[in-house]
Amino acid sequence: MYQQTIHKPATIEGVGLHTGNSVKMTFHPSEPNTGIRFQRVDIEGEPIINADVDLVVSVDRGTTLEKNDVKISTVEHLMSAIVGLEIDNLLIKLDSQELPIMDGSAKPFIEVLEEAGIEEQSEERDIFELSENIYYNDSEKGVEMLAMPSDRYRVTALIDYQSPVLGQQHASLEHVADFKSQFADARTFCFLHELELLVEADLIKGGDLTNAIVVVDKQIDDIELKKLAKIFNKPDVRVVEEGILNNVTLRHSNEPARHKLLDIVGDLALIGSPIQANIIATKPGHKTNIEFAKKIKNHIRKKRKNPDVPEYDPNKKPIYELTDIEKVLPHRYPFLLIDKIIDLTDSYVVGIKNTTFNEWFFRGHFPGNPVMPGVLQIEALAQTGGILALKTVEDPSKYDTYFLKIENAKFKNKVVPGDTLIMKLELLSPIRRGIVDMKGTIFVGDKIATEAHLIARIIERQIPSADV
Repeated sequence: MYQQTIHKPATIEGVGLHTGNSVKMTFHPSEPNTGIRFQRVDIEGEPIINADVDLVVSVDRGTTLEKNDVKISTVEHLMSAIVGLEIDNLLIKLDSQELPIMDGSAKPFIEVLEEAGIEEQSEERDIFELSENIYYNDSEKGVEMLAMPSDRYRVTALIDYQSPVLGQQHASLEHVADFKSQFADARTFCFLHELELLVEADLIKGGDLTNAIVVVDKQIDDIELKKLAKIFNKPDVRVVEEGILNNVTLRHSNEPARHKLLDIVGDLALIGSPIQANIIATKPGHKTNIEFAKKIKNHIRKKRKNPDVPEYDPNKKPIYELTDIEKVLPHRYPFLLIDKIIDLTDSYVVGIKNTTFNEWFFRGHFPGNPVMPGVLQIEALAQTGGILALKTVEDPSKYDTYFLKIENAKFKNKVVPGDTLIMKLELLSPIRRGIVDMKGTIFVGDKIATEAHLIARIIERQIPSADV
């Protein structure tokens, strides 16, 4: 859960796919919270451009960033490799505009970054956990993209080009750790008719038929084949089985779908923050990936600026007073850490804890600079969650809730004397067999103080029998 960079500098060289220009690119370790940055060392002043979706100016056959008339193009394959290795901070120095295409995949970048060594840093990763669906569609292109709440980062890509050669394909990334072995080596692809248009447009100057899969979806005669062989300086060009030029051998039967997933991962990396979400994309492309990334980034901005703080009116009669809480929970002073329950449904609960300077834990925990211990904040969340859990049993006094697991606990702001804790616990899944899976958040004012993923079990209380 901590940020990562590389251990030492590492260099890779190649040519840009569209410009054909040679480029030398050197990766450098970078400090925590600096993010992914590109630096053009071939330009006076050596300007730096952040890997930021807000700086995307073109999505024509690749993703291009621009700031103050300085551009960095075809960044998506490298960005996907950075995500696949869970690197957060990196300074990338290059002496040309376009990143090297290498073999058309992310694998060469994975290899050079791993050779440099991945190094953990002192700061925690700021992962944004999606709490609601985000949907994007382009009806003209038939593109649909959906981000849903999830316990981890997942991506599914579905493609359908109405091609008898490719057919319908899909690919799914279930764990980021699988990116290196299952997706990094998937190469870019294009159709033969697109290849001809790109050549005519004076693009793919760095293409040599070894860094892309060429799909032949129409009849092609010997004259055209000879023309292609001449353009790419090949002795011969042929169409092999399944309508693929003989330039490469497929690494996966669904390599095009895997590469589209790779592009999604790379383009969404420009959001600038790791996200915990399940992404499903139908017929994606760079344009829609970037539009979707902007929509997610705007959502994150809004949520971080205005989190969903439950409304608390101290003059309004609560659902449970302290005496009501004591009838449900077995805890008593000084270990009862809830004062009232102000909202309770089948899926969430909101509790309140008012702190004063006289709290027993303040008197002993950094007396000169008192703060509420993090473990007690987690306990307060758990007790609030216990109210939600025990709502599901007929007689709460006969049951207790016990921790099974605490995950992803984050303490973002201190709790000090006088703070009012607003504690919200939300079910992440229905309660089954007594297992309660909850997301807990403590708000102080409009800021998040603490959050954690809590799993507990409802257990019937065992009352010892009297000795005979």
